[in-house]
Parts: sequence; structure tokens; C-alpha cells
Amino acid sequence: MELSQLKFDEKGLIPAVVQDFETGAVLTVAYMNRESLDITLREKRTCFYSRSRQALWRKGETSGNVQHVVAIHADCDGDALVVQVLKDGPACHTGAESCFFNTLYQDEVQQKFTLEALYALILGRKAEMTAGSYTSYLFEKGREKILKKVGEESTEVVIAAMKRDEQETVYEISDLCYHLLVLMAECGITPAQVKQELAGRHVVDHKVKQEAMQ
Repeated sequence: MELSQLKFDEKGLIPAVVQDFETGAVLTVAYMNRESLDITLREKRTCFYSRSRQALWRKGETSGNVQHVVAIHADCDGDALVVQVLKDGPACHTGAESCFFNTLYQDEVQQKFTLEALYALILGRKAEMTAGSYTSYLFEKGREKILKKVGEESTEVVIAAMKRDEQETVYEISDLCYHLLVLMAECGITPAQVKQELAGRHVVDHKVKQEAMQ
């Protein structure tokens, strides 16, 4: 589809659904006019039109949470866009990875679990400080408390593994993973950063293996 075929509304705007390229998660819904779309295409980073301020704004201009554009797709009618991005930080002004962390309905059977979704939920608990939430309680107590829990859960993983109890080991590893995600949220570290680090190690390890086989 050509840019000239896009259909902007009577105010010269077109909705843009921003999607995490790596996880597929919907990050936010914003609007673009022709100028902001041109800037987005030219700079390869998202630029939107703020309806409240009636002005252009480049995502990450003040926060540093830049969104690097990987692909832009138009729907069949040409009146809506999906913008796939690699992000440098949270998409939401609350600090959450996605703006969509308030659940209105979730089928109890069909639930898709991802670490990214859990991390987004944890960020939501940090931003909202939900009453009665254990996660919010950890953030309220601070980093020292979170670090203490990570240490405790690490020890419990070791004990369970030493006992060769598979079910208990899985349970304790899950506890440790959760508390590590809480620590990551406290430190401003995202799952994407950890994935990137692990991917880099995998590439290096693969290269070393290839050299060793020569």
C-alpha cells in the first residue's frame, strides 16, 4: 500500500497501535498525522501527534524511552496502522511496559502466560501501589526487602534441588523468578535487556564452538 492511499480522518489523524516487535504485546494506541508519520519513517523512531497538546511529540524525547521502528503495517482499509517497535524503556507514562495493564475481563481457562505479561503486571502494582497486593508491599518496603527475599528464595532453590525433589524445586524456582522480576522492576531492568544479554552470550558461545570445530 502506498502512503497516498492511507485515510486520515477529518482532523488529519490516523490511529497507530504500537506493538512490541519481540513479544507481540500491544504497548499503546496513539495518533499520527502526515507530518508525524513522515518523521517516524525518516527517523525510524515513533513520532505522534498529541490531541491534547495539539502538537507533535517524539516518544522518549524527555523520558529517554525511545521506540525504534521495525515495521509499519496498514489495515485493509488504510485507516489504521500497526507500528512494530523495539523499545528502550517502558511505553507507559506510569512506568509500566505497556499502557494496557488494567484487566477488565480474562477468561479463566484461556490465559496466556508470558514473563513480559507478568513483568507488566508487576510494574502496574509498583505504579498503583494496590492495597493488599504482596507485590506492592515489596515495593513499599524497598530494595533491601526485595534483595532479602531474592536471597531467601535462592537458598530455598538450593535446598529443594539438594533433596532431589523435582516438584518442590520447580515451585521454589518459580518463587525465585517472580522475586527476580520484582527486583528487575525496582532497578528499572526489563526482560528484553536480559534476553538481549543472553542472546549475545549465545552468539559468542556459538562462534567459539564453530572455531573449536575447525
